Amino acid sequence: MKQKIYEAYTKTILEEEKVPTSVYRFCKNIGIEESEFYKHFASLEHLKGQIFCQFFDNALSLIQKEKGYVSKAPQEKLLSFYFTFFEVIHMNRSYVLFALNGEKNPMEKMSTLKPLRTVFKQFVTVLIQDGNALKQSKLTKHPEAIFSEGAWIQLAFLLKFWMEDTSEHFEKTDMAIEKSVRTVFDLFDSTPLESVLDLGKFLWKEKFNMA
Repeated sequence: MKQKIYEAYTKTILEEEKVPTSVYRFCKNIGIEESEFYKHFASLEHLKGQIFCQFFDNALSLIQKEKGYVSKAPQEKLLSFYFTFFEVIHMNRSYVLFALNGEKNPMEKMSTLKPLRTVFKQFVTVLIQDGNALKQSKLTKHPEAIFSEGAWIQLAFLLKFWMEDTSEHFEKTDMAIEKSVRTVFDLFDSTPLESVLDLGKFLWKEKFNMA
């Protein structure tokens, strides 16, 4: 039923090009009882945020099934997640653009992405812990809170970049993913200069090309 509600909500958005006005009307239109809706979601806002969590869950499930995933380094796992996550949302691009571009108030957009932020930071925190376990010195270990928040800012940036990307097959988004992931890990490994300059040149160029 949960999956049915997800699909019905996104279909309603894309076909009517507007958000349902109430849980009652939404449930009536898709032929379910309100009580069934409330078994899974507290409100339409809650549902909207959980759709992005579903994108996350789908991407994570796919990469965890990849051969050799468990033995990959944290950086490789994060890179793999990003590429897969953007493949997942690409299949739902029309909905994502409507859901995020339709929010004129930045606070509302942040509210929509808040559940995604929570599950993503949990995922990244595990990667940080795995990486720290391999380090001998406490001085070289990554601070979980700072690094996970930095990774979330990175994902939010990449999401905005992807939404504005007009390149064929979203090739520029792929480039941004590779460069930004390498930069973040280099920053925390104290070897940032080359990667930061490389990313900076790329973003400077894209800023004007995509303006």
